[in-house]
Amino acid sequence: MTQLGLPEDIHACLFDLDGVVTRTAVVHAAAWKEMFDAFLRERDGADFRPFGDADYDEHVDGRPRADGVRTFLASRGIDLPDGAPDDPPGAETVHGLGNRKNELVLEKIRTDGVEAYDGTLRYLEAVRAHGLSTAIVSSSANCRDVLRSIGAEHFFDVRIDGVVAAERKLPGKPQPDTFLAAAGDLGVEPSEAAVFEDALAGMDAGRAGRFGYVVGVDRVGQTDALYRHGADIVVQDLAELGDTE
Repeated sequence: MTQLGLPEDIHACLFDLDGVVTRTAVVHAAAWKEMFDAFLRERDGADFRPFGDADYDEHVDGRPRADGVRTFLASRGIDLPDGAPDDPPGAETVHGLGNRKNELVLEKIRTDGVEAYDGTLRYLEAVRAHGLSTAIVSSSANCRDVLRSIGAEHFFDVRIDGVVAAERKLPGKPQPDTFLAAAGDLGVEPSEAAVFEDALAGMDAGRAGRFGYVVGVDRVGQTDALYRHGADIVVQDLAELGDTE
């Protein structure tokens, strides 16, 4: 293992955004809950079953927004029309619910701001100092704005986010295509790249893409689940991997 805590043959690092670089996973989770609970309450009445932590982890976290809506609704036996990407936030369609969630998360970010994980920023500095190439791989369409808000855009050679994925028609996590695209843009084989993820869907993508090393970042006490979904190692903070002084 190198001073970065990675195998010797790793030449690139592919980082998820929410929950790995920024403290926005909890903001997204709160926005999903607020949106889905309002929808379920309207649909089922006061005795509705609320959207919970397990729902977020299993059906939504790490997935593109529309996929998250579809997957959660399917888990409850609910079938809605897809609608169109520009559906208004009040529309009872997959895209309408997704746009409502995005409206809520942007409102929360504007109100509370975005914080970065200091341990991740130090690790990124170390990775760059050791000459490894880097990419940010996120399902978020707001990825670039979030990176700019924390002054971290310069850490990444490549950005594959929700906007780029839509342009290239790449399926999102748990499929490996966005990570594979990032490795391709960096000019490395998947076996030469490490994936850094906090979402179970991200673990699945790392395993499916046969990446050289998959680092699970446990912010919420799901270490066992991260290992089950394909992590080679699980840490609570990337500073634990080494060489971040």
